[in-house]
Amino acid sequence: MVVEVEPAAGADLRLALERADIVDAADATEKRQMFHVEHPQCETQSEKRVLLAGPRGFCAGVDRAVTTVELALRRFGAPVYVRHEIVHNKAVVADLAARGAIFVNEVSEIPPGARVIFSAHGISPAVRAAAAERDLQTIDATCPLVTKVHKEVVRFAQQDYNIILIGHQGHEEIEGTAGEAPEHVTIVSDFGDIDRLDFGAQDKLIWLSQTTLSVDDTMALVSKLRSKFPNLQDPPSDDICFATQNRQEAVKAIAALSDVVIVVGSANSSNSVRLVEVAHLAGPPAYRVDNAAEIAPQWLNSAGTVGVTSGASVPDILVSEVVKRLASLGFSQVEEVQTTSESTKFALPRELR
Repeated sequence: MVVEVEPAAGADLRLALERADIVDAADATEKRQMFHVEHPQCETQSEKRVLLAGPRGFCAGVDRAVTTVELALRRFGAPVYVRHEIVHNKAVVADLAARGAIFVNEVSEIPPGARVIFSAHGISPAVRAAAAERDLQTIDATCPLVTKVHKEVVRFAQQDYNIILIGHQGHEEIEGTAGEAPEHVTIVSDFGDIDRLDFGAQDKLIWLSQTTLSVDDTMALVSKLRSKFPNLQDPPSDDICFATQNRQEAVKAIAALSDVVIVVGSANSSNSVRLVEVAHLAGPPAYRVDNAAEIAPQWLNSAGTVGVTSGASVPDILVSEVVKRLASLGFSQVEEVQTTSESTKFALPRELR
C-alpha cells in the first residue's frame, strides 16, 4: 500500500500530514494519537506496521558514482583505484572492492599512470594537480550538485567575497569545496564558530553550504549569521541538494506516525546521520543501522509502528533486509508513505559515455 502525502510549501519544509501540521515533538506525538483515533482499524489489526519512507536510498549523484566504478571495472578491468570511498556506505564499498576497486586515501598511494576515480564528494584543485603530476588517468564521479557549489566558490572568490561555508569540518565534500579558494573560505559548523567570526561591516559576505546538511539546522545557523552580519548575502540557489531535502521531508512524514524510526545508513554518511536527527526531533526514538543484523529487538518494545528510511548512499537491498528482519519480529504489515517522486538522472563522466 502506498500513501501519498503532499509536503507543505515553505523553506522550513514543514509537512501538512492529514490536515494537521507537524511542527514539533509534541505535535508529532498528538498526531500519532490522532492517527489511531481516525483509523480505528489499526487498533484491531494484530499485525504490527512498517512505514517505508519514499523517497529513500540512492540519489541521482550516488547512482552515477557507483555506476561509474562498475562500468570502469567492466571496461578497463581491475584494478581501478578510487580516491576515498566512492560513497559513504560500507556495503557498497565492500562490494566494489570485491570486484577489483582499490580505495585509497590519497593519490600518492596510486602507481604512476594508473586509473583513478574521484569520489562523489568532490576534490580540491590541489588533489587534481597531484593526480596530474603522477600522470594518472582520471575519471571524475563528483556529484554535479557538489560541482555546482565548487563553481559558486570560484565565482564569489573572484568577486572578492568572504565565503562562509556551512558544513562539517573534515568531511570530504567540505575539504574539496573549501580547497577551491581557501583564502576566501571560512568553515562554520556550529554556533560557536559563528561567535568567533570577526568580519567587518564593509566586508562582502556570502554563505554557501555542504549539500547533505539538515535543512532546519542550516537555516538556524544562517539566522544567527544574519543577525550578526546583516550584510550577509544568500547563495543564488539552494546548496542542500533536492534528494537530501526530499529524504528529510519523507522521514518527517513517517516519524509523525511512528513509535520508532530506523534509518539505514553508515556512520560516516552525513545525510544518514541527519535523517536520524530529523526523525528524533519529530518525536519518536530513532536509530541508525548499517544492516538488519544491527537492529536490537528491545528498541521495538511496545512499538506498534516502525518507520524505516535510508540515506542517499544506501542500496535498497539493505532496506529490504531490514523489512524482512522486522517481519520476523512481528512487523509484517508494510505501507509506503510517498511524499514526492524523483526522476532526475545525471550523465556519466565523459570517459564512460
